[in-house]
Amino acid sequence: MNFTKTTEQSSHYEHLEKMSVNDLLSNINNEDKTVPFAVEKALPQIETLVTNIVEKMKLGGRLFYIGAGTSGRLGIVDASECPPTFGVPFDLVNGIIAGGDKAIRRAVENAEDNPTQAWLDLQNENITENDVVIGIAASGTTPYVIAGLEKCNENNIITGCITCNEGSPLALTAQFPVVVVVGPEFVTGSSRMKAGTAQKLVLNMISTATMIQLGKVKGNKMVDMQLSNDKLVDRGVKMIMEDIPVSYEEAVTLLKKNGSVRKAVDNYNK
Repeated sequence: MNFTKTTEQSSHYEHLEKMSVNDLLSNINNEDKTVPFAVEKALPQIETLVTNIVEKMKLGGRLFYIGAGTSGRLGIVDASECPPTFGVPFDLVNGIIAGGDKAIRRAVENAEDNPTQAWLDLQNENITENDVVIGIAASGTTPYVIAGLEKCNENNIITGCITCNEGSPLALTAQFPVVVVVGPEFVTGSSRMKAGTAQKLVLNMISTATMIQLGKVKGNKMVDMQLSNDKLVDRGVKMIMEDIPVSYEEAVTLLKKNGSVRKAVDNYNK
């Protein structure tokens, strides 16, 4: 199927090597400013996908991101931030990258072109019909991702995607596509730029909205966050002091005893 890869079209900027540093930064910034507006147009698609994720998670399901290169790395970043931020199990949101963990830091040759590996990677995680799989690919043409979603569709697993090319094979494969058309990149074809920014914004929305819907945020506070360093302990103590009439020292004691802001406040109020 023929379609236009807008991320790979040449932008109106030419002879970048002749620009000053100030011009380079200003022009990149001007391009970046357009990304949130492109994401805004996709909000209805994002809403539908999040609604389906929440429904599946309430049934005990999990969320998987699959991608290659920058897209795969962005999925891993989002997945890895959910446990410390929202206090959820490490296997609730999962990031899988073509080429395995070594591809997180270095490109693995031809990994994204393997059409069978994604399904094998998902099977290794004991994928089930209660789970949701989101394929991430700026171009929407990555074989690893497309074939992975095709196998999920065949096995009654809900699929979504995040891509930046309308009408791409990935967008047509996913049951719930999210298409953010950011247009040509400042450096032609460098989808780690506007496309990568768009993908990160959408991933932030998906995971955050999902966790809020699942009750992992109270008010606007991360009451279930993991207390993994002094900064977060201090933040948790101050959250407790905002909710109940205790001193800093008393809040520290409550937090250490209960292990989370939510439990500290709930047990105090019993």
